[in-house]
Amino acid sequence: MNDSEQLPLFDGDSPPGSKRSRARLTEDELTPQTPLSLALEVYIDALQYSGKSYHTVRAFRSDLRLLATWAKDDRPIGQFGTHDLNLFLHWMLNERDKPCSPKTYARRVTTLKHFFGYLHEIEATPRDPSNALIQRTVTSPLPEVLDEKEVERGLDAAEAMRYAHKPDARPYFLLKLLLETGMKKGECVSLFPQDVEEKSVPPRIWVRYADPRMRYKERKIVITPELISAYNDYIIQRRPRAEIFDCTPRNLEYVLRDISKAAGLEPTRLSFETLRWTCALADYRDGMEPDKLRQKLGISRVTWAKTSDKLAQLAGGEPDQDDAD
Repeated sequence: MNDSEQLPLFDGDSPPGSKRSRARLTEDELTPQTPLSLALEVYIDALQYSGKSYHTVRAFRSDLRLLATWAKDDRPIGQFGTHDLNLFLHWMLNERDKPCSPKTYARRVTTLKHFFGYLHEIEATPRDPSNALIQRTVTSPLPEVLDEKEVERGLDAAEAMRYAHKPDARPYFLLKLLLETGMKKGECVSLFPQDVEEKSVPPRIWVRYADPRMRYKERKIVITPELISAYNDYIIQRRPRAEIFDCTPRNLEYVLRDISKAAGLEPTRLSFETLRWTCALADYRDGMEPDKLRQKLGISRVTWAKTSDKLAQLAGGEPDQDDAD
């Protein structure tokens, strides 16, 4: 689909107050009494003709469909005031059954300002109710991390499994691997024995991607001899035929859950995401060079700007302005 292809405003049947056989209105025909649904059709056409990308038009259309659901699509556009738009935003943030991320919220405020600003500019409405719209700051919560005692309890519980009457090295190896490397779940389950360079000094582990488009995320991460020892115990016990972890990602989540329970932690306390942030925060506090930490995590410079800010907050300090640019 190219950028100029017509996008229907509503899927399925036409909304109340419109007819399939009716020709679309033009900008000159819009008045304060025009139903919202018909005004939206004209606006979407204007976005497409202005050269906006397909993805931008699609996002704005989705935002305005939500407004039409909340306000009723036959409501005249001239009846919208700033108070109405603030009520809509409050509903979207606090009363709707689907969560709204900070990024989505900001885009929807932009959509409202663009739409009602457009209506006022073409003189379809006597005023722009979005001018005084409250731009509420919505911040995402900081990621969860483990404290030192939780890390110690988790490792102790996993080590007990490693040396139990029926020894199982997998829990300790998995937990130690995530705490040292900060790997994502998908990266973890894609590891092969040839990715572990145990004879190098220091030992390293390769994170690779089969998709050529993701090659920029590939990296070597330094690991400890202790992790190599746990890895060798695991290999002897499990004898994987292909990938190191010859099980599903869900099974590895169960392993982490079992460690949590054995350590007396909340069942979901040890998660891939929490362990990734715990690893990153430990390296940050140890003074790892910012770009080296970014490369270790396999993230872009753009993503690092937000990541470094969160790490600074978790560490109880201020973000490095040079890193945040």
